[in-house]
Amino acid sequence: MSKEFEYYKKVILPPRRCCGPEYKDDAYYLKSTKTEAKRLFGIGLTVDTSILDVGCGQGRLAIGLLESKRKIKYYRGIDVQLSSIDWCQKFITVKHPTYQFIHIDVMNARYNKKGKPMDKSFHFPFRKGQFDIIYLFSLFTHMVAEDVRIYLREFKRILTPSGKIFLTAFMEKNVPAMTINPEGYYKKLGLEKWKGNLHCVLYNRDFFASMLTENGFKIDRTEKVNDCGQGGIYVSRKKQ
Repeated sequence: MSKEFEYYKKVILPPRRCCGPEYKDDAYYLKSTKTEAKRLFGIGLTVDTSILDVGCGQGRLAIGLLESKRKIKYYRGIDVQLSSIDWCQKFITVKHPTYQFIHIDVMNARYNKKGKPMDKSFHFPFRKGQFDIIYLFSLFTHMVAEDVRIYLREFKRILTPSGKIFLTAFMEKNVPAMTINPEGYYKKLGLEKWKGNLHCVLYNRDFFASMLTENGFKIDRTEKVNDCGQGGIYVSRKKQ
């Protein structure tokens, strides 16, 4: 019988971890949770901040926020994998009721093949202007442009006028607008060969920026976030 959780330095951690093999190490994983929480401190996190974690997985950001002891208004995490949401509800929400996790059953060729196909009628179950910060780590890296556009349209609706977005993506100059599992790109990044659907969705930098622009957003800055080739992108609304 597999373990439901790991217990490390008095912190409950999920047994299955996102990203690379290094995240299987408890010390490394816990440090990464705090790194992601700290990332949000620099873009205006306060006691009045509401956070939406899209593709929350098993609560890596939530764990980091809780470990930081920084108070926020509330946190909502959503994911297409029901097992991840169940874990978060059982081991996080039960002790921290302002941290809520919601399953959205939409189709993703990598993580939820049997989910409902997403179209322009899709809406997140949140009200207009509900969130101050929207966070997505390693989500658009596994989504095609059509679905990214739908998410961005919804972000425009549910983000406050002064809200911020942090996301990661595979982006390069002088490449096609979008390439799924680009041949040989993993070698450039020093990674193993892609495995399965949507392992890597590579975007042309200008094309990705244009999708943001279409929905009233702009890139404030970018940075390297890990050794897997993903770039961190800090986004805000364009001034009218």
